[in-house]
Amino acid sequence: MSAPAIPYKIAVLVFIENAAGEHLLLLRAKPPNLGVWSPIGGKLETATGESPYECAVRETYEETGHAITIADLHLFGMIAERAYEGESHWLLFLFRCRKPIAALPPEMHEGRFGFFTRAQIDEIPLPATDRTALWPIYDKHSDRFVAFRANCDPAQPLKIEIEEIIPTPSFTNRSGPAAS
Repeated sequence: MSAPAIPYKIAVLVFIENAAGEHLLLLRAKPPNLGVWSPIGGKLETATGESPYECAVRETYEETGHAITIADLHLFGMIAERAYEGESHWLLFLFRCRKPIAALPPEMHEGRFGFFTRAQIDEIPLPATDRTALWPIYDKHSDRFVAFRANCDPAQPLKIEIEEIIPTPSFTNRSGPAAS
């Protein structure tokens, strides 16, 4: 008899900065990532057919009050995390928000917020995959797109593999290539 299947969850993470270039992070008050800092985000409402972009807009507003549109987002990554915390597989869509947030959002049931420089992020408690993969990927590829996977099985060493990198497109909007 085979072991029970581990559930697969689909979610987004949104990397938001203030006007000073500091990153907004959430100190999570509940699992997953209890007690560590991470970008905001949440699970797609799959029952309604919500897209990753719609989820990023919704989660950004729900968690921070920061009103954004799909045009404010750049999808820079997709990571498949196998056996995260030994409990679920995750497919995460990683967005960079181009619209700066004006102020630190108030504390909420998910946790409390803080602004951090990129150097400070290297010194605070983070999930292992964030420290090993997400932030280095953000640093190198936040203006393009990268697909990668992580074996997060707690019984094995964390293993990150890049599957594809797509260079920065030659156009600046979603309506297609710029006219010459």
